[in-house]
Amino acid sequence: MGMNLIGILPFGTIICVKKELLICLCFCLLTFACVPRSTDTINDSISLESDVVVSPVLAPTPTITLTPLVVATSTPVSEPTRLSPQNWITWPIIPAVTDKAREIYRLGRALGNDPRAFSKVGDCQNIKSVFLWKFDHLDIYKFKYRIDGYLDTIENFKGHFDRDGQAAQFGFTAASPLSQLLADPDICLPDETPLECELRITRPSFLMISLEFPFNGRTPELYKQYLRQIIEYAMSQGVVPILATKADNVEKDHSINLATAELAAKYDLPLWNWWAAAQPLGDHGIDPYRDGFHISQQAWEERSKTFLQVLDHLWKGLRYIE
Repeated sequence: MGMNLIGILPFGTIICVKKELLICLCFCLLTFACVPRSTDTINDSISLESDVVVSPVLAPTPTITLTPLVVATSTPVSEPTRLSPQNWITWPIIPAVTDKAREIYRLGRALGNDPRAFSKVGDCQNIKSVFLWKFDHLDIYKFKYRIDGYLDTIENFKGHFDRDGQAAQFGFTAASPLSQLLADPDICLPDETPLECELRITRPSFLMISLEFPFNGRTPELYKQYLRQIIEYAMSQGVVPILATKADNVEKDHSINLATAELAAKYDLPLWNWWAAAQPLGDHGIDPYRDGFHISQQAWEERSKTFLQVLDHLWKGLRYIE
């Protein structure tokens, strides 16, 4: 494939070596960002409404109440690249369809990408256990959920909500999707990275990119270097990148969100401002009993809801492009 095999050493040194000699050192070379939650936490009932109960029990005749889900008037859809990256906190939650997104989507259609597929590049906050899974199970789980107006989007991308793919895993950092050492040898081709593997298998039209980088000694510039490679490869494959801010501020200066906004502006790409969506939540969406990085159960719900809105808006703005 198009990327070199890289191993990322703790101090940022990059070496090119044979995959066969380093596979046993894989987890020594990459520091994991997320610690898996316990099974009972992952299996907790999840709801987008405070009065909603989600039960993992099969229901012969599920009851789903559909009422309109409206984007808050305080976060209007607007063109993010007309705003300064320095003011990213004022960017809307749901981005506009940019000219570059139209160009990329058109290329993807010409290349034969699937208009009914999206993929994720992400860490533990983006795995199916806590993110988006329920949209693939409206026929199984009994719950009230405001999805009127979004059913066509859910139907269009059916099968991709309750799926992680090859580029979203526990512990992934911005470097991980670019490392052949972390590609599944049972699924991916030899010398293929998780990112290359996922885009080859799924051929998505959209790629949600949400990666944390909370390690000492790793700078926003290094983060941008890796993220830029992910963005440029996706664009070359006709896949529209959807960048995302994060709710936490473990680096103390919001430099990662600023770096993400700068790349969104540079490449004229949609940016899902998850940070803005999390601010009205309790503790601004951060779990107060953990490490300042993991988000709360309430935030899991808001995260799924707002990304569905983003996907809906972008897909409906691009679907008729040939």
